[in-house]
Amino acid sequence: MSSIHNPIISGFNLASCIFRLGEEYFIANYNFEWFLGIALYHSRGLAHWYMIGHALMRSSKLDLRGVQSSEGVWAPNLSHCEADLQLYLTYTVMRNWGYDGPRDMHNYFVASNSIEGPWSDPIYLDTGGIDSLFFLHPDGRTSYLRNCWDYRTAKDHFAGIVMQEFERERETLIGESCLIYKGFGLGKVEGFHLYYCNGNYLLTAKCGTIYDYAVTLALSHALWGPYEVHPSQTGITSRFFPKNPLQKAGHGLLVQDHYGIWYLAHLYAGPLPSRVRCILGRDAALQKVVWKEDDWLYLAQGGIEPAITIEAENHVGQPWEPENSRNDFDDSVLSPMYQMLRCKLDERFCNLTEREGYLRLRGKETVTSWFEQTLVVRRQTSFYNQMEGLIAFYDHRQFF
Repeated sequence: MSSIHNPIISGFNLASCIFRLGEEYFIANYNFEWFLGIALYHSRGLAHWYMIGHALMRSSKLDLRGVQSSEGVWAPNLSHCEADLQLYLTYTVMRNWGYDGPRDMHNYFVASNSIEGPWSDPIYLDTGGIDSLFFLHPDGRTSYLRNCWDYRTAKDHFAGIVMQEFERERETLIGESCLIYKGFGLGKVEGFHLYYCNGNYLLTAKCGTIYDYAVTLALSHALWGPYEVHPSQTGITSRFFPKNPLQKAGHGLLVQDHYGIWYLAHLYAGPLPSRVRCILGRDAALQKVVWKEDDWLYLAQGGIEPAITIEAENHVGQPWEPENSRNDFDDSVLSPMYQMLRCKLDERFCNLTEREGYLRLRGKETVTSWFEQTLVVRRQTSFYNQMEGLIAFYDHRQFF
């Protein structure tokens, strides 16, 4: 029996969607205030993942100057329309998240006929909520969903999930939006996805992003509801299991493999041993789920606690060529593993050509700036890292 070990992608890799196209699998990740935007991962069988690039690679597609830490691009979601052979990628650009008052939450989508791109320029959808996505009906229609934000509520502003029709030909929303799901006692309805399964509509959601994070399920016989909450109310959570390494388990999303087996992907954060700090951010994990006679999905291992290792029938794919941890900067372009802060650095401030075997950087604004800095980084994928590098420093005045 094959197995999949969690995390499936480690080191600040928040998989907000998992998507199958034929026998290939793809994940699109948050990037918050980092540029390039929306990392795309590919797998041949769910266990091993390889970064194939980013969807938002040009300054004309994404400009995050002015956003603060943990703002920027949230919750990208992939969908595929067989009618026009198009891939659609929706996402939210969050601003003013740290401000205790009205926030700017702008939703966009880009389209491509290939996961590798090129992706179209962003098209604006609306403002007023987060976690936007397209749901493709079995009859060919398309619905647009997002979280609904209501400042009149006292406890939190998460008022539920709204849905509206989207016309693909004109690339525009039509008609009125309607609240289809208010959630239940856990609150903070977001991080949802919609599926058509066994003649029913299944919606997943979660509450919060801290240690009471959870995945919930809701089922309806009609698209517009009403939606009934899962009998156990919570499909998966680690809130009752403080020793489980997969803490803050939430934001559930489903995928059915090409053998018919169902899996639930979710976010989690791994705290340092004996401490509550999760220095690697949130990562992606995978759980096997099964349908039972009551038409509900349950964790294959039973209960609601996420598992570190899951059994996987059939194949789980072959590993990709391992990534070389050493980089001599002898290529003409930066590897996609590297990111910049908020905006793309042009050749004047970041290049690989002026000195062979070196990445040359020239400074811009100070480290406290929210606009333009010269910073090139890569994700930390383990609690324990050993890094070394060769740096040559020059007085910047000689270049101006």
